[in-house]
Amino acid sequence: MPAVQLLLLACLVWGTGARAAQLRKASDRSGRCQYTFTVASPNEASCPEQGQTMLAIQDLQRDSSAQRTDLDSTKARLSSLESLLHRLILGQAAGPQVAQEGLQTELDTLRKEQEKLETQTRELEVAYSNLLRDKSILEEEKRRLGQENEDLARRLESSSQEAARLRRGQCPHTQEASRDMLPDSREVTPWNLDTLAFQELKSELTEVPASRILKESTSGHPRSKEGSNGCGVLIWVGEPVTLRTAETITGKYGVWMRDPKPISPSTQETTWRIDTVGTDIRQVFEYSLSSQFEQGYPSKVYVLPRPLESTGAVVYRGSLYFQGADSRTVFRYELSTETVKAEKEIPGAGYHGQFPYSWGGYTDIDLAVDETGLWVIYSTEDAKGAIVLSKLNPDNLELEHTWETNIRKQSVANAFVICGTLYTVSSYSSTDTTVNFAYDTGTGISTTLNIPFKNRYKYSSMIDYNPLERKLFAWDNFNMVTYDIKLSQEGRHP
Repeated sequence: MPAVQLLLLACLVWGTGARAAQLRKASDRSGRCQYTFTVASPNEASCPEQGQTMLAIQDLQRDSSAQRTDLDSTKARLSSLESLLHRLILGQAAGPQVAQEGLQTELDTLRKEQEKLETQTRELEVAYSNLLRDKSILEEEKRRLGQENEDLARRLESSSQEAARLRRGQCPHTQEASRDMLPDSREVTPWNLDTLAFQELKSELTEVPASRILKESTSGHPRSKEGSNGCGVLIWVGEPVTLRTAETITGKYGVWMRDPKPISPSTQETTWRIDTVGTDIRQVFEYSLSSQFEQGYPSKVYVLPRPLESTGAVVYRGSLYFQGADSRTVFRYELSTETVKAEKEIPGAGYHGQFPYSWGGYTDIDLAVDETGLWVIYSTEDAKGAIVLSKLNPDNLELEHTWETNIRKQSVANAFVICGTLYTVSSYSSTDTTVNFAYDTGTGISTTLNIPFKNRYKYSSMIDYNPLERKLFAWDNFNMVTYDIKLSQEGRHP
C-alpha cells in the first residue's frame, strides 16, 4: 500500500543518520528472488506493531479527507465568487438604465402624492368656504326669524288689545235694551267673537296697507309728490336693509351694483360684486338672480384685463365702468364680449390717494349713475381738493360737461348723484350721520342738508344710487345693504 511504502521510506530516511543500511538478496521458499533492505532506527528499539501502523494510516486518511473537504469548500467559494463577479459585471453594464427607471418611478409616485395632497387641500378650502357661507346664511336666517317673531308678538298684542276694546264696546244685553226698544224694531244679536265675521273685522281694524305707510313721511303726514319723470330732490333716507355679508377679509370693503338699463341676457335682477381689499383686483362676480347673490353663489366670474382701484365702479347699459389701478384712466369693459371698448384719462384728476374720500381707500375717482346718465366724481390740483363733477359719454367716455363745487372732497365720506344733483355723506363710521351737502348742476348752487343717514356697521366704503330701483346701494363693513329714499318735486330740500 502507498501508505506502508511511505512509512518504510520515512523510517529509511530517519535511519540514515544512525547506522548504515544493509541489503540482502536471497531466494524465498518458492524459489523467487527476494531483496531485503534493512535500516536501523535511531530512536526506537524495535519496529512498531501492526496495530500502531494502522492507526497512523487512519490518521493520514483523516487528514487527507479533511484536506479534500477544505478543497471542495474552497472550490465552492471560488465558484460563488465567480458567479457574483459575473452578476456584478452584468449589473454595471445595465446599471444607469435601471437606476434611471427606478428614479423615474419614484418621481412619478411623489408627483401623484403631491397631486393628491393638493386636491385634498382644495377640497378642504372649498368645504371651509361653504361652512362660512352656510354659517352666514344661518345667522341671517336667525336674525330674520327673530324679527318676524318680534313682529308676530307685536301683532298678537295689538290683536289682543283690539279684541278687549271690542268686548268693552259691544252692544248691551238684549234684556236691558228691550226696555227702550221701539215698536216694530228687532233685537240686535251680540257679536260672537269666535265667528269668521269678527275675525275679518278685527283684521281690517288692525292691519294698514303698506302702500299707505310708504305714502306717509316720518312725521305721519302724506309725503310730497314726485315729479312726472320721477325726479325730485332728496328729502329722506330709510333704514339700511342687509342683503349679504362677505365671508372673508377681502370683503371688508368693496362695491356691488345692478344695471339700471340692463342689456340681455342681463336683467334688472342681475347683480355684480367686487371685493376690493388687495393689490391686484381683477375678479368680478356675477349673480343672475337675487337669491344667488344673497346666498353667495355666483353664476359667472369675470377676470378683468387690468386691475381696478377702489370702490368707484358701476355697471350701466351692459358695461362695467371702473378706474384702472394707480392711474387716472377710466375704462369701459363690455360684459357680453369681455373686452375693453373704451378708455379715457380724466384730465388732471387725482389718483392713488391724492384726493380720496375721508375714509381713504384710494377713492380718488368715483363713478356714478342717475336718471340722466353716467358721471365721474373726482378732484384736481386746480380745484385745490374740491369735488369736481363731470358728465361722461357712456360710449367713448368723453367729458360732456364739468362742474367745480365748493365741497372739499376729503371732508366727506362718500357721494352719489340723483337727478343731476350731487349729494355727500358726512361720516363713514358714525352710526348716526347725515347727508350733509347737495350741489345742483342745474343751478350751480350748493345747499347744506341735515338728512339722517345710518351707518349700521360703522364703515361705509361705497354708496351709490340706482335710478331703476330708487334705492341707495352701500357696502358697510363686510355688509351689502340698501336704503329706501324719498324725493320731492317741490325743488327744495327740507
